[in-house]
Amino acid sequence: MKLNSNSQTEVDRQRSVGRTFYAMLEQDGLAIATLKYMPVTVFAPLNSAFQHMKHDSKDAHLVLYHMANSPHPLNTLGTTVNTMRTGNPPLWITRVKNDIYVNNAKILTHSHLTNLQHNHHSNKQVLHILDRVLEPIQFQSEAVGNVNPSAGDFLDEAENIVLGAYRLRNFRERLSKKAKKDIFKNEGKHTFFIPIDEGFQPPPRPEKIDELVIDGHVIPNQVLFTRPTPDSVPYQTLAFTDKIKVNISFSTEIDNNHERKYVKSHTIVGDSNHPEGVVLAEIVKANIPVKNGVVHLIHRPLMVVDTTVTQFLEDKEDGPLYKFYEVIRDVEGDFMDRLTTMRELTLFAPSNQAWRDESLTHVLRDRQKIKEILHMHLLEEKLPMEKIVYGNTNQLLQVHTLAPRRDLYFNVITNGSNKTLTVEGGGVNATVIQPDIAATNGIVHIIDKVLGVPVATVGQKMAQDPMLNQTYILGKTQGFNNQLNDKENRFTYFVPRDYAWRKMETKYPTALKKLFMRDFAYHAKQILERHLVVSDKAYSMATLRNMTQYESVQLSTVRDVVKIRVKEAEKSYYIEWNNEWIHVFRPDVECTNGIIHVIDTVFLRDSDITVTGGSEAAQPLRVILGFIVCLLISQYL
Repeated sequence: MKLNSNSQTEVDRQRSVGRTFYAMLEQDGLAIATLKYMPVTVFAPLNSAFQHMKHDSKDAHLVLYHMANSPHPLNTLGTTVNTMRTGNPPLWITRVKNDIYVNNAKILTHSHLTNLQHNHHSNKQVLHILDRVLEPIQFQSEAVGNVNPSAGDFLDEAENIVLGAYRLRNFRERLSKKAKKDIFKNEGKHTFFIPIDEGFQPPPRPEKIDELVIDGHVIPNQVLFTRPTPDSVPYQTLAFTDKIKVNISFSTEIDNNHERKYVKSHTIVGDSNHPEGVVLAEIVKANIPVKNGVVHLIHRPLMVVDTTVTQFLEDKEDGPLYKFYEVIRDVEGDFMDRLTTMRELTLFAPSNQAWRDESLTHVLRDRQKIKEILHMHLLEEKLPMEKIVYGNTNQLLQVHTLAPRRDLYFNVITNGSNKTLTVEGGGVNATVIQPDIAATNGIVHIIDKVLGVPVATVGQKMAQDPMLNQTYILGKTQGFNNQLNDKENRFTYFVPRDYAWRKMETKYPTALKKLFMRDFAYHAKQILERHLVVSDKAYSMATLRNMTQYESVQLSTVRDVVKIRVKEAEKSYYIEWNNEWIHVFRPDVECTNGIIHVIDTVFLRDSDITVTGGSEAAQPLRVILGFIVCLLISQYL
């Protein structure tokens, strides 16, 4: 591989790799001399890669940082290679399945130029193509001491390093005071998180940065750059000991096509000074390579729980919940006062991206509606994910919100050791994307949707809700479910949950099996039609209660009519049908074309069972009649 020749190969390479890097290489005398006389590996960025750079691409030593002083084909790349930049700072290699990363840049393994090998004057030379520029530490001036610093040296020399407006004095002082500098200077390969000075407010916070908290800012024996590191994978910190256990994981927020990287410490086992829970910090400057690993600057210290839920919302103008905070602030009412004064609370907070849903546009104009929606996200108790998972072990967990008669329902989806928590409220099923953020007076769970603003039709909601699975399957017969997506009508659907069908099985075991058979689909459809009211409006439980205060009411169903009466007792609704009071497990599940009321008992008459059972009993009679008819016909042939 002869990069200084005038061959066609060089011209092709210049066009493919990009003129920017090639022009920089031509101006670097040491780089040219190396290519002429020494074995080398060149990591060459594409021209488009320079668009991602954070500093001036005319750095005099940038080219040498892209060159290793020994040849490394893909199959021999280890975990690190030394560069030719002054001080020989290392490049860190990460393999993720079939991808290979150099620091935070990916090698384009499918490029015809990657892994290009050439022997030049008996010197083996290798070329790899990158999708990003490799960015070394950049100093304020050439006159610096340590040009290949460890994380500890980086902290000591922070004033001489180009870091924009970020200052690191406070954390450095805490390291000195607690005699913990050595862990940032330890040889090896580690990941370090350094909070900037701005994150040391309010004033009591610096005193909380003790030895264990400092240990909780270091992941030992792993170099984790942001791009190759998967989200939500926990890594043990130096604070993972017999007495206290702290993990760190990465996460990504996409807000209006803008990507933000976060890191969160999870204190799984704490003590009186280190409460359990999650502390979330934005990575404000990522992927700073050092001699013993990588440094990420974060906007606040990890592990330190010293803010209320309100202060967490206010913490950062462009933080993970700034849109939610804007909505709270813009709506006049007592929601913020309740957040501030409550001693214990759980807040299900929609992410910034969740508030950009177009279906919310009209809701945000309705102040009364948005007040109700906000209160649906707030519980008057501490409810960590562990407690929700435990509460969901034998039955579906249901909790009251601060919105009257608006409960939340949870579902835990287990995939191996991973657990995903979903929460349903007001017809919306949201996923918890950041659980267990700890505050002094409660817990915040960040969710991916705004609760209480339905976006699904009755049919779509039936298909999505795991609690309604049996009714949905039954409704597939003879196309009953098809009508549920009609947006011209308004449906009130009394839907038996799966529990209701299991309860029916204990009373009519044979009948239930038959209902789910194809031969009895007509009878199944008739039973479901009794549960579906079609009108020009949908009926909430409160409306039905008011309508039936003194006597029952007949509602037109798809089949005929259903006669019901509704009462409210002990914060629950009950429907009287066929002289039986039926518990409404989940009232008022709103949809775009109606309302679902989830009930604990099927609207089933004994005559339905007789008819259904008779279908099978009549089969021998049909065979006999058919035989007689055939016999009679044969006599006339």
